Amino acid sequence: MMPLPTSADLVPLLPELLLCGAALGLLLADLFIDERRRGLIHFLALLSLLLTALLVARGMGGEPVSAFGGMFIRDTLADVLKIAMCGVTALVLLYARRYLEERGLLVGEFYAIVLFALLGMMVMVSAGNLVTLYLGLELLALSSYGLVAMDRDNKVASEAGMKYFVLGAMASALLLYGMSMIYGATGSLDLAAIHQAAASSDDRTLLLFGVVFVLVGVAFKFGAAPFHMWVPDVYQGAPTAITLFIGSVPKIAAFGFAYRLLESGLGPTSEYWSQMVAWLAVLSLVIGNLLALAQTNLKRMLAYSTIAHVGFLFMALSNPQAAGYSAAMFYAISYAIMATAAFGAIILMSRRGFEADQIADYKGLWQRSPFHAFLIMIVMASLAGVPPTLGFFAKLSAIGAAVDGGREWLAVLGVVMAVVGAFYYLRVIKVMFFDAPERDDMVAHADGTLRFVFAANAIALLVLGLGAQMILGWAEASFL
Repeated sequence: MMPLPTSADLVPLLPELLLCGAALGLLLADLFIDERRRGLIHFLALLSLLLTALLVARGMGGEPVSAFGGMFIRDTLADVLKIAMCGVTALVLLYARRYLEERGLLVGEFYAIVLFALLGMMVMVSAGNLVTLYLGLELLALSSYGLVAMDRDNKVASEAGMKYFVLGAMASALLLYGMSMIYGATGSLDLAAIHQAAASSDDRTLLLFGVVFVLVGVAFKFGAAPFHMWVPDVYQGAPTAITLFIGSVPKIAAFGFAYRLLESGLGPTSEYWSQMVAWLAVLSLVIGNLLALAQTNLKRMLAYSTIAHVGFLFMALSNPQAAGYSAAMFYAISYAIMATAAFGAIILMSRRGFEADQIADYKGLWQRSPFHAFLIMIVMASLAGVPPTLGFFAKLSAIGAAVDGGREWLAVLGVVMAVVGAFYYLRVIKVMFFDAPERDDMVAHADGTLRFVFAANAIALLVLGLGAQMILGWAEASFL
């Protein structure tokens, strides 16, 4: 029986407790704050993220600490991921405010649900037990379903929310079934105990049976092929501000989830699951890039490109060593920043009654708004992996991890698919710079804050590219 919790158990959870209190507080505050003062809710949400990140940063660099009998773990890996998630979530809120306000969707519930989703992700990356992992995952999943279907009057968004819910429930069931098999094989829900039992077990048949189902659940949460069927429909159907959130921050959490489950729990079986991860990388790279070539809707193109990027992340994760994990972590954080900028570009060019989600909408943007066309070019170049952007160093680290893990064939495929993927990103650049404009009103949004945030986000892809070694160093420090 697990001992009763003490006050010492609550200290490692202070950031999570603050975030949970803030989410509940925003729900209550929304009842009493006039709609004309909605900006106060926005400010309080950003302040909550800042305070949470500061609490996490305050405890960084110390020895790993566990709470509640090892169910919750706070270490350098969790702290780095949490700070990254808080930062990207703050970017999401800055992008989303004007977009949702113009469409009548800026309600207090939006901020509360986003914070609850972030709370689920923070629990996931600090999990030391299968129960804690599943609890965090479901909190994130249920929050995401609600966000996607938030625009109840939009049939496309409601359909996307229903698809996401049904397929997500199926993936959760498969994941839970795999966890039950692992429990049956090891007799424990604790990840450290599972690791020890897997290392000493002679017959791993039941354990590996569970690993297969667990990997299916992990692949679905990442949006990896062939479990990607929800990604394009949800990305296209959800309001762009919501797509911005679900397409960026959860990728960081998904890496933490995969690491805790596959390495902390199932590390001794890495010779088996690493091969499966490698083939998931192959399918994601090929299917994601080839299907993205055929898209004319920019959100749908970015959805398929997300699948391809997950392929690169899995390429690094297929190397079950510190070099592979640090490269995968670096890629997850880098992609979250790039995805935020990519969907932020759509929000920047959108306005009430015009979503700017077709590639053809960007024709001749260079003539109408040259500065913002240049910034979007930087974003597309980073996604394509053009040096010296952040995306180039992320891809380089993933390919290097594959080579270091003895999978040169996967690294070669990654290089080939990176070249294929560059085509559809360059097509967006070509449309902006070389096609004649078709719309007279195709200019950036007039909101100064939105313009500033996007400019900072896009330029950061260049600056962080030049300082990529520093970010990679933080990732490597998490696995020392």
